[in-house]
Amino acid sequence: MKKILLSVLFVGVASLANAQKSEVTAAKNAWGLLGISKAKTLAENLKELNDGLAHTDKAIANEKSKVMAEAWSYRALFSSRISLVDSLDVKNSIANQKIAEEAIAQAKTLDTKGAEKTNIQDAELNVDNAVRNRGIFAYQRKDFATAFDAFKEITKKNPNDTSMYVNTGVVAKEIKNYPEVVSNFKKAIDLGYKDASILYSEIVSITFDKMKDSVAGLTLLQEAGAKFPENPYFIGLETDIYIKRGDIQKSQEMLTKLIQKDPKNATYQYLMGDTYYKQALAVQNQRNALDAKKTKEFNELGVKMTKFIDQSIPYYKAALDIDPKNVSALENLKIIYGFKEDKVNFEATKKKLEEIQK
Repeated sequence: MKKILLSVLFVGVASLANAQKSEVTAAKNAWGLLGISKAKTLAENLKELNDGLAHTDKAIANEKSKVMAEAWSYRALFSSRISLVDSLDVKNSIANQKIAEEAIAQAKTLDTKGAEKTNIQDAELNVDNAVRNRGIFAYQRKDFATAFDAFKEITKKNPNDTSMYVNTGVVAKEIKNYPEVVSNFKKAIDLGYKDASILYSEIVSITFDKMKDSVAGLTLLQEAGAKFPENPYFIGLETDIYIKRGDIQKSQEMLTKLIQKDPKNATYQYLMGDTYYKQALAVQNQRNALDAKKTKEFNELGVKMTKFIDQSIPYYKAALDIDPKNVSALENLKIIYGFKEDKVNFEATKKKLEEIQK
């Protein structure tokens, strides 16, 4: 009787092991027959996926089959696909993502011969897309904090994905997390994002205006100017900073070097004119603030202002010689000629502007 009993127990254990291995086969078959279709409802698709995942639940519960790499790779496939398909249900999507990530890690450990490499990669892609979808859906419903977390997670998973750094920066701006805006946009720039000049404009503005960090802002601005020397915004802003600081010499030294390097650059000529014109405007503000009785000081400031204006004119004209449609130069010259009561040049400049703006 004991021998028979032992024999029966042995057969029972073997049968159980085979049964659990058959769960792996069942999972593989279920995956092969899987048909995620728009014709099916979400509930129908999820039922198929959950049924497949249930086979892997049983497979990994057994000592014999839980060491099979394919038990884990198919578990990763089913759970990651559920996470992706059910992205709108954030709680369920995240729960299945965790199952998938555990299964992926186990499959990688057990798959010493690389037989499950494709399945593992597909599961990883599903997880990435699930997180992306959650971020996009959250953004669409204006849940920017959730969107930020999702996009941030993707940047950690895929540190070379420039679009996700941009997305993270965009939603960080919505929640006023300005350091994250700067760091994510800067990372996208460093990775070669095609519209890097736009991102530079954003982070320079944010660093100066929101973070109130003029040192870091100037560093970013100079970096942007070096990468995009033709962009008038960066050069103009840098010259403005020097002018506000009272360091006109620094601004003009910078522009002089640029003009010497490229004398046919209309932007450089225009900006050099601006260094004088803006000084004239600053003097005009001083002049307007004077007590009306201080005629001597008023007249002295008038002479000083006129000198700056006269110094700006040749550069604005040089810009127009290079680029006759330089609207900024024309607008400033029109104001200058109006101030100097030069009717001939005023009307001629006004006419050119009107022709361009038709």
